Amino acid sequence: MKLALFDIDGTILWSDGAGRRALHQALRETFGTIGPADHWFDGKTDPQIVRELMRDAGFDDDEIARRLPRTLELYLERLVVELHDPAHDAQLFPGVREVLDALEARDDVVLGLLTGNVAEGARAKLARVGIDFDRFSVGAFGSDHEVRPELPAIARQRCQSTLAVEIAGADVVVIGDTPADLTCGAAIGARAIGVATGRYSVDELSSYAPHAVFATLANTAQVVAAIVE
Repeated sequence: MKLALFDIDGTILWSDGAGRRALHQALRETFGTIGPADHWFDGKTDPQIVRELMRDAGFDDDEIARRLPRTLELYLERLVVELHDPAHDAQLFPGVREVLDALEARDDVVLGLLTGNVAEGARAKLARVGIDFDRFSVGAFGSDHEVRPELPAIARQRCQSTLAVEIAGADVVVIGDTPADLTCGAAIGARAIGVATGRYSVDELSSYAPHAVFATLANTAQVVAAIVE
């Protein structure tokens, strides 16, 4: 049995900056600043992004922690609006729906999510591109832990606790578009598959020695084989 854990932003979909715009609005309301405008969000959890931005803006960790729940609450409200702004357009990446369908049809794969998004943000982004959040049997999110390398073990434990399915660490497969995706499962011996639909190229992702790297997920058979074999 394999546990296939998909990242969302840059892997399943492109939200055309909706998350960044929504978070900046929330930060202005709760902290009065967005911090460095050019800060990279890629591969990070939502709470981690808030902490890094506000540290750079001069706030200490205690104050950031105090304001974080309200910041994320506002972020989720603004995210729904931004995702449906007609001036912008979210897109599902090529091959994603076909790969998910193929994996879901198998009896030797548990379909899951591993993303820095808080859970309700993940749900909203997937809904925007017509992917049902509930088709993923398990997930680990930025709302579960601020530190991304903690998430694979959380997802694996949820397989056991909610599905009564035991998954060996080597049978956990993380699929993502950033170095953080490719390295986060090392502690449990997970395999990683890179997809260059985000900021990083095939060559850049290959330098992290993942199990496989694809330019896109468009070749369903090859991607499924890399996950299950």
